[in-house]
Amino acid sequence: MKTGKVINLKYPLNKRLFDLKEASVYLGRPVFSVRTLIWSGALPVVKEGRKMYLDILDLEQYVERNKVIMA
Repeated sequence: MKTGKVINLKYPLNKRLFDLKEASVYLGRPVFSVRTLIWSGALPVVKEGRKMYLDILDLEQYVERNKVIMA
């Protein structure tokens, strides 16, 4: 992971797992879009019973993997 990253202070620094709504806010995408990313295998989840949580590290990796430079 790169050093000197800006941290989104909207969430506590000690929070690692986000529910779907929190993850959608973090990514700036609708909840259904986050569900679609999960169903397609683009985002792994942590399941606890019927609840699904997304790891902040996986969200960061998703963003980094999908960055492109438009020429």
